[in-house]
Amino acid sequence: MRHLPRVSSTSIISASDENYKDAVAAAVDMLRAGEVVALPTETVYGLAGNVFDPAAVAKIFAVKERPSFDPLIVHVARREDLPRVAIVPEDIQPTVEKLLNAFWPGPLTLILPKHPDVPDLVTSGLDTVAVRQSASKIFRAIGKELGEPLAAPSANRFGRISPTSAYAVQQELDDRIPLIVDGGACAEGLESTIIQITAGEKRPTITILRPGPVTKEMLQNFGKVERPKRPHDGSAPSAPGMLPSHYAPRTPLLLIEDWEEFRPEPGKKYGLLSYTGEPGKGYVSRYRWSIVEALSPGNGKLPEAALRLFHLLRKLDNAGLDYIVAEPVSEVGLGVAVMDRLRRAAAVH
Repeated sequence: MRHLPRVSSTSIISASDENYKDAVAAAVDMLRAGEVVALPTETVYGLAGNVFDPAAVAKIFAVKERPSFDPLIVHVARREDLPRVAIVPEDIQPTVEKLLNAFWPGPLTLILPKHPDVPDLVTSGLDTVAVRQSASKIFRAIGKELGEPLAAPSANRFGRISPTSAYAVQQELDDRIPLIVDGGACAEGLESTIIQITAGEKRPTITILRPGPVTKEMLQNFGKVERPKRPHDGSAPSAPGMLPSHYAPRTPLLLIEDWEEFRPEPGKKYGLLSYTGEPGKGYVSRYRWSIVEALSPGNGKLPEAALRLFHLLRKLDNAGLDYIVAEPVSEVGLGVAVMDRLRRAAAVH
């Protein structure tokens, strides 16, 4: 069994304006000492460690109970730090530059050939690395002050619901890490979009490996956009975020895309994760649910649904239910990413 680092307690420090410098200093001190700390990003909270410190990277895997075959995303604080961790091939360099100009800093992760200085543990032995620049001011400030890129997967135990608040991180990792920097609720609420770029005769091909806040529609101006032709088969992934089962609550989740598929068991408590929560819409009035939570109350707006997804999954997970039932949302724009997370959460049980 993998040894888990234990600490006597986990401190939480606010990154509010009046406490901003203290939060940066506290996090940098920990990172320089080889520790891992939870930091806010615009997507979800990340569990960060110095990417060039193999012992710190090993702590990330141990704290999360993450299998070593699942690679990590590397975060650069400055765009000019990209060459320290990745090599941009000449045939895709113009496309990469255009994408970085459009979406960095922000929730877009690129798969690129890795720099030899990046430890193999970070990339799980792959010759590619996943890299992005977060739009979070506090995250970038800590990286700049440290002077090193950060490996930072989501700050939760492996396979569980990604945290979008400091409180959610504390629920997941209390006493496993020394410090959580509280930057408030995440602005996006879903993990970054992960893409891979290949050159083409006329236009490059952009393959979306994990859907996220940067949608297919947003990427179409930069190349031919595709999704992987076949779902991941459960073998070692070629990039972060590729495993078929992930983002799951402890309570079994049922994604019911056709109401006729729902077969409730007598005596069991079911809660509904509804799109709008409106009676007469979706599944709200079709069963006597123990609790109903709405992703976008009354409106059915996909950005709001994406932002609230993990928060509401965690809330339903703590409601004492036997099952969580999730309604489908429209698979356009951000709906693709929401459905991706729901399908993988449902695949766990």
